[in-house]
Amino acid sequence: MKRSRFPLVVTVLVMLFFYLPVLVLVVNSFNRSRSSGPWTGFTLDWYVRLFGRRDIWEAFGNTLIIAVSASAASMLLGTLAAFALHRYRTRLQDAHYTMVYTPLVVPEILLGISLLLLFVALGVERNLTVLFIGHTTFCISYVTMVVLARLQDFDFAMVEAAQDLGAGPWTIARRVIIPLLAPGIFAGGLLAFTLSIDDYVISFFLSGPGTTTLPIKINAMIRRDAPALINALSSIMLCVTFLLVGLSQKLNKENRT
Repeated sequence: MKRSRFPLVVTVLVMLFFYLPVLVLVVNSFNRSRSSGPWTGFTLDWYVRLFGRRDIWEAFGNTLIIAVSASAASMLLGTLAAFALHRYRTRLQDAHYTMVYTPLVVPEILLGISLLLLFVALGVERNLTVLFIGHTTFCISYVTMVVLARLQDFDFAMVEAAQDLGAGPWTIARRVIIPLLAPGIFAGGLLAFTLSIDDYVISFFLSGPGTTTLPIKINAMIRRDAPALINALSSIMLCVTFLLVGLSQKLNKENRT
């Protein structure tokens, strides 16, 4: 019986739909045309101009600070939350699971508005600390779900064996639990980092003077700067994102094995 080529054709069309615009963006970052219109020649001028823009790199620095700190806090709190959800089965943990899962399904704009209203009611000035708290709020949920999946195959007999050998709680956590959960923890951390560095909605509501993040800066640049400059910046971010995704996939593969 002759195999149908329809699934292959559909797969190719879907892949083209997703990745062809990305390829066009990268190609246009080397286009001499300021408006990213017809190809007028190869140039690296947009990358040179990009590295000379101090305001862009300040926004990138803010974004990196928030992404790294929020990811680190999410890895710690998300791992503790996942361990508590997996280890203890009570009504309180059911409510805990609902609280952790809610940020994954609530529209991001509602989360951003609610956080803004909270900080305004508390009289807190919008700064990097506020952005850190906001990003950590939704990043924790992703880390928790990744680590919770890892805990489904966790062998707690190793913990009991360590207890029988006289190991204390801190020793068990440091030498048994954390090493075995490390691939899942770092995979969740990389996912949180990618989501944080790409976030626009929550950053829009919580950022203040001097705390502009890169997505907000790009949105402002669309109306004033050359599109080719944004293409160059997006191409660099795309390369970094692919590296992070590849590392996350590698950690997930180690997690499954």
